[in-house]
Amino acid sequence: METVASTSPGNDAIQRIVGISPWAEQVRRSIELVAVHQSSVLILGPSGTGKELIARAIHACSMRSKKAFIPVDCAVTTGTLFASHMFGHVKGSFTGATSSTLGCFRAADSGTIFLDEIGEMELELQAKLLRVLQQRVVVPVGSHAELPVDVRVLAATNRDLASEVQAGRFREDLFYRLNVVAIRTIPLRERIEDVPVLATRYLAELSARHGMPMCALSPESTKILQQYSWPGNVRELENVLERAVMFSSGDHIDPDALSGLMVGGVPGEPPTQGSTAQMAMAATRGIVSATPLPGVYRVEPKVAPETAKPQGQPAATAEASTADSWPTLADVERMHLEKTLAATMQNKSLAAKLLGIDRSVLRRKLERYGLDEVSGSEEAAE
Repeated sequence: METVASTSPGNDAIQRIVGISPWAEQVRRSIELVAVHQSSVLILGPSGTGKELIARAIHACSMRSKKAFIPVDCAVTTGTLFASHMFGHVKGSFTGATSSTLGCFRAADSGTIFLDEIGEMELELQAKLLRVLQQRVVVPVGSHAELPVDVRVLAATNRDLASEVQAGRFREDLFYRLNVVAIRTIPLRERIEDVPVLATRYLAELSARHGMPMCALSPESTKILQQYSWPGNVRELENVLERAVMFSSGDHIDPDALSGLMVGGVPGEPPTQGSTAQMAMAATRGIVSATPLPGVYRVEPKVAPETAKPQGQPAATAEASTADSWPTLADVERMHLEKTLAATMQNKSLAAKLLGIDRSVLRRKLERYGLDEVSGSEEAAE
């Protein structure tokens, strides 16, 4: 008898968990085992290690695969908007409520809801979520009617929730309600044998989806990538490879094209032999500059100095040249947004905190400058 996990969509989703390491093989087996059940699953691990990819694979291999998969970013669903966003509202329930909405839970009815960054949720909101998980009913804003919902709950966080419970920042009863089954992801540096496989897969995707040249890593580049510590994990690998394809002149990616790598040791500790060697190697390929992340530095490609202005050039011509090259405020803002996203490895929550703005404001700015598509593609790998 064919199992749900053996269907084509499920197989495709599992095969997106790329790697030959023992961890990758174990995770693929775990997905097949837990997918056929209805229990809640808590996915734990650092940012950029593919937690949402695992959640989508569990959904694709489950009996709910033909129903909706609704991802929710708990880091941005805060305050009074939480109840409306999650549970819906009725028309006229508050100013601006010109029509009724389902909310995320009712939209995911008979399917799966994925609560990403669950560790960022405020305590008051945790209590509301707990009641829904216990009672399996929602009450839309402006209504008193309890509406039953049938959803499977998957959650993910890069925080240590057990420590958060001890510190009083996360409800113990909610933790146990979510932590029926736990799947842990690991940093890319702990499964370095997967780097060449991941790189080959992503380079092929770049060529197929974005029409970029099909490139392959040179042996020297592969060695550098396997020696690198990858603080941004798989998401950072994808960013580095996309830049490398743009900087490569042929069909092979050489070490000189590997710009934008982050190097450094553990914050607050002396540099280890490995991190010192990385810094020295990085300095030969580019300019090492500090980032907002303590102990982490960025390598940018070396830029040739500008050609000096010929003697005797008319002042008016020089002023016109300066005016033509002078960046506008919009140019500066766009460049600063790009640098902030790169420094935070595309983590929008951290980027918004560094910039001192609300995440919704950041999202609008990214949309304005056409950066939402770039950062959105990396969010899917979290």
